[in-house]
Amino acid sequence: MQIDRRDTIKLLALGGAGIALGNTSPAAPAVAAPGANGEGQTVREPARELPVDASYDVVVVGGGIAGVAAAVAAARLGAKTALLEKEYALGGLATLGNVVVYLPLCDGRGNQVMAGLGEELLRVSIRDGNAKIPEPWEREATPEERAKQRYRLTYNAASYILSLEEFIVENKVDLWYDTRFCNVITENDRIAAVVVENKSGRRALRCRMVVDTTGDADVCAMAGEKTVSHPNNVASAWYYYSIGGKIKLDPCSQNFPKDPRKDPGHGRSYAGDNARDVTEQILHARRMVRERLAGFREKNQRQDIYPTTLATFHGFRMTRRLDGAVVLQHEDAHRWFEDCVGLTGDWRKAGPVFALPYRTLIGVRNKNLATAGRCISSEGEAWDVTRVIPTCSVTGEAAGTAAALACQGDCTLHDLPVPELQAQLRKQGVILDRKLVEG
Repeated sequence: MQIDRRDTIKLLALGGAGIALGNTSPAAPAVAAPGANGEGQTVREPARELPVDASYDVVVVGGGIAGVAAAVAAARLGAKTALLEKEYALGGLATLGNVVVYLPLCDGRGNQVMAGLGEELLRVSIRDGNAKIPEPWEREATPEERAKQRYRLTYNAASYILSLEEFIVENKVDLWYDTRFCNVITENDRIAAVVVENKSGRRALRCRMVVDTTGDADVCAMAGEKTVSHPNNVASAWYYYSIGGKIKLDPCSQNFPKDPRKDPGHGRSYAGDNARDVTEQILHARRMVRERLAGFREKNQRQDIYPTTLATFHGFRMTRRLDGAVVLQHEDAHRWFEDCVGLTGDWRKAGPVFALPYRTLIGVRNKNLATAGRCISSEGEAWDVTRVIPTCSVTGEAAGTAAALACQGDCTLHDLPVPELQAQLRKQGVILDRKLVEG
């Protein structure tokens, strides 16, 4: 369906995640009875016609690593694709958060378990030569040789920002910076449009498929999907500092539990889907940075120690995620799923390999909504495994590929034949090997 830019969508803006179409009642008061300090008070936003800026096959919300992978995968299959990013650079924690470790693509026993865009995006991170592929993984080598050095590297964040942007443009993705996702407009069991705000005001983008790569399941929550939140994030802010003219990275963070359901046990923790907690976490983390720098100055008895690059993106690890038809558990290591769309090792230790089920990526209520990255349907320690850069790349490629194929077949993500999706992923270089999982 072709949508003219002058088309409009009528949206009734309500508090919370509720969506409705139509006009407000003229008899309704604009402001409810006031409470103390405004608490419990509500206001009614008048209905308005939203301009439709464009129409897309696939809209990817969130420009982290998962979003880049999803958008590129969809665009390469011919889908007209938009990538929405609220910041002014791509990569999220991997760049703006200074979390500059591309964790292993292998199982720690010499077997590569992630390839496709997962491996391609690793190579994009070092396009300008700022780091090198580990030697055993750059040539033909035995598993025994490769088991001695995992397939991972540390890259330069600024280099990656430039290369990711170049990568998106090369692949003809329509990139929208400084654009914040606000809401969805649903029709029956589908998302018909996403509502955004940017310098042009409040607008709508029509879409056939949506991929939620916000990291916080924001689209899922707004679209009425069942989600799960964990409030146990710690203060964390990786930063670079200079000492004697040398630049060093300080991975500044409180200790965090591998299982996000457990309290970290050292004071205040934070929920990444709570507005006040987000600000308080950032304030706490930056206070830690100031204290660490003061400690370095005292320990080294020198004053030429100062920060050079602070994180400009929050340090939350796990916030809110989809509660899908299948929830991946840590006990699912070495378990094969027939709807597997990718594999991941365990970045924390050698050995475990997880098959990633398609059902952990797709919405239950909305049949044209997929997720990727750290907000897929995984729980406990499995969430800690699937939230990291390489696995985000794998789930992003799977979600973007599925969205594009569903557009080609004019079907929902629920109706997309999984064998067709798996065949396309294998064609793209994605590893789907049952022996690697069960072995």
